[in-house]
Amino acid sequence: MNRLLNLLTSRPTLIVSLPRNSLELAKAAKKGGADALKVHIHIYHEAAGIRFGSLAQERAALEEILALGLPTAIVIASEGDIATPEEMSEIQAMGFEAFDAYTHHLPAWMFSLSGIAKMVAVDASFLPETGRRLECLGMDILEAALVPPSGYWHPLMLEDLLCYRLLREAVSVPIVIPTQRLIRPEDVSLLFSSCRPNALMIGAVVAGKDADSIAAATERYKQALLDLPRA
Repeated sequence: MNRLLNLLTSRPTLIVSLPRNSLELAKAAKKGGADALKVHIHIYHEAAGIRFGSLAQERAALEEILALGLPTAIVIASEGDIATPEEMSEIQAMGFEAFDAYTHHLPAWMFSLSGIAKMVAVDASFLPETGRRLECLGMDILEAALVPPSGYWHPLMLEDLLCYRLLREAVSVPIVIPTQRLIRPEDVSLLFSSCRPNALMIGAVVAGKDADSIAAATERYKQALLDLPRA
């Protein structure tokens, strides 16, 4: 079974979205207790302020990260900059567990790929029906990326909980909530009890951009997940 899907369906999972494709940062996340990682190509990352290049440009660093042995997902598209079929074949051969992109960046042909999980991000324009239809089309993981960049670094709001809960009621596939909001470790218990996601994905907003801050943040959020009541 796909290792990432196995994690998501077995226990609350901590994914670290790396602000750079860097072995040093990946090691810091692993040291802090990350269950899985997310890396990027073909995208400008708003929170990190970094432009990620093509697979060829990022490949050396990505191979080093994969060698750490953590299940790893990869973002493969942004507006007008999309991985090619040849790149997707290489991504699968390299051993990535999932690819990830927003619905409006994801070409339909990628949904015909097998042997790799399909993580689909929905933004603030989502409707519950969108999630149900994506599941019917073959989505494996839903990323609840509902907050626009203007809302990054702001506190978690009640409206956010309502939207995450609507998604949970709409789909049966695993849901990943990214820390676009300034979700604190103290918020994790409420987030999981009220919205029942499968994973929290921390990134630059709460974990910073250097190895020390990523290791420390990963440790804090991992402990928050370990402290959740067991079902």
